[in-house]
Amino acid sequence: MNTDSNLKNELNRIHRKGYPAYKDLKGSYRFPAYILHIDHVQGDPFAAPSKLSVEVPQKQAAFPEGLFDASYKRIALQDHLTRTFGRALSAHMFEAKGSGKSGLMSISRPGQQVLERTALQMDKDRIIARFEVGFPANGRTINAVELEKILFRFLSDAVKRALYYRSYDKKDLYNVVHLAEDQHFIREELIRRNLTAFVANGSVLPRESGVSDRPMRGAVAFTSPKSMEIEMDLPHKGSIRGMGIPRGITLIVGGGYHGKSTLLKALELGVYNHIEGDGREYVITDETAMKIRAEDGRAVSHVNISPFINHLPNGKDTVDFSTEDASGSTSQAANVVEAVDSGAKALLIDEDTSATNFMVRDTLMQSVIAKDKEPITPFLDRARDLYEKQGVSVILVAGSSGAFFYIADHILQMDTYRALDITEKVREICPHGESQGVLKESTFSERMTKSKANAPNLLIPESPEEISDESESIASIAWKQTDRTLRVGKIDKKHDQIRIKQFGKDSFSVGRDTVDLKYVEQIADAEQTTTLSYIMRYVIEQLEKKPGQEIGPLLEAICKEMRENGPGIPGRFGRKPGQGQSRGTIPGNLAAVRPQEIYACVNRYRGFKR
Repeated sequence: MNTDSNLKNELNRIHRKGYPAYKDLKGSYRFPAYILHIDHVQGDPFAAPSKLSVEVPQKQAAFPEGLFDASYKRIALQDHLTRTFGRALSAHMFEAKGSGKSGLMSISRPGQQVLERTALQMDKDRIIARFEVGFPANGRTINAVELEKILFRFLSDAVKRALYYRSYDKKDLYNVVHLAEDQHFIREELIRRNLTAFVANGSVLPRESGVSDRPMRGAVAFTSPKSMEIEMDLPHKGSIRGMGIPRGITLIVGGGYHGKSTLLKALELGVYNHIEGDGREYVITDETAMKIRAEDGRAVSHVNISPFINHLPNGKDTVDFSTEDASGSTSQAANVVEAVDSGAKALLIDEDTSATNFMVRDTLMQSVIAKDKEPITPFLDRARDLYEKQGVSVILVAGSSGAFFYIADHILQMDTYRALDITEKVREICPHGESQGVLKESTFSERMTKSKANAPNLLIPESPEEISDESESIASIAWKQTDRTLRVGKIDKKHDQIRIKQFGKDSFSVGRDTVDLKYVEQIADAEQTTTLSYIMRYVIEQLEKKPGQEIGPLLEAICKEMRENGPGIPGRFGRKPGQGQSRGTIPGNLAAVRPQEIYACVNRYRGFKR
């Protein structure tokens, strides 16, 4: 392997040459305490920055193995190191001068959520940090003197600050890992106590603004209703009290601007852990929970929406339903079915972003419009069975319709950001299960059973007992029993490679088809969207190789690979530190995604055909 002295000699040799000569630097160089890999060199100073990585042996880094001997601790520690490394690079941003992107130095910039990323990975053998550098130039002439500053001074300083245990305040470092252990403990308690979510007293739920995910200053801290308050004894924080939301159907009501949607939003992002100081560190939701909404105009690819929609006037098949432009009701029906099929054990719904005709039909409307003229069976009529037969809980924000009172197990009222349990009060007004607006039709389970012969793409366990089978997760059971098949049409390629392009957090393109993820609201980071784009390309490649294969086992294999290895490019894993992978094949801008987002992504692709 080349050494740092070889790198200096190369820099001297190419100084003031044409910019393409920078490509001669590609390779690995051993520095005294780490190895520098120049994995990709940009084509000119105005192109995307060059991609580099630093590899530090744990013998030099010296992080105690107890800080990362469990996945949840490792992910939290990696996140903290990434943030520290990023701040260290930012301290020298553009100190090296030149044209275009000269002097740029950056690594992933995590938000309030703690996500596993490819930007920085560690195990008992080594730490790898992947980042970008704008190689300096004057016009399009190499300025190797400025690059030498970056590689030998600025980078060395960042590595020293962020990738060595001795550089950290030990108390701060252990606080990060202890928080992760406490959060993991709460997640396990949700299962033990049969809860959907937990919201700690003192949590700050409102955000700074519509464009900031930081906590609002001076916000009313959350306090649990006494009737729903539980206590947990965390490994490090000790005793903590807060609201436990039991499994079942929970209704959140209240006047406008009193905090209903704010609570739901916190629960929605509670599928991820949050950093200290976020205010939602101890807001923990079932990690499979899926936010459901109407999504006018979304693409739907061969989804069985018959539990909710049947006998369309145009005769369109709802057992194997596809459309390029879904209505509010058909899109929300597809969203519910996708979520259940992906293994979601909780649905989070806000009435404000739902299709009214999908959610409820009141008694008067049923009297005016005959049953055989209405193809939609509203969610109100399915929610109870969805929980009792499929084990899928529902947390629903409602502000206008009282029909949901009749099916709710628990009812919360938000009053100036304070939660009140009004379940018993409502029970006195409308006894449980006596709504005149609930249609007496076949149950969700019965409808799916009737559909099995034609499209068994949603064969879900028939009872909560099956769902809790420790030998398999609900997701694996659902996918293993599906024989849903998809075929791809002609796709645009370049050099026999399917082209993908990302457009921020909300969408990406595969060939000429755009996958719109704007309303898949639990995608918290653009790097998750990047990961989904690679997954979608891999799915298409596999379907091209083997047309007509079942989509379920393919998705299951991808999710298994993600669970075992973290984020990466499907089919090209083997990239965990210590496995001798080729670093250049692993982008440094990928973040972990859940099966729920993978399934949502696949069903929004417009390039499938019958």
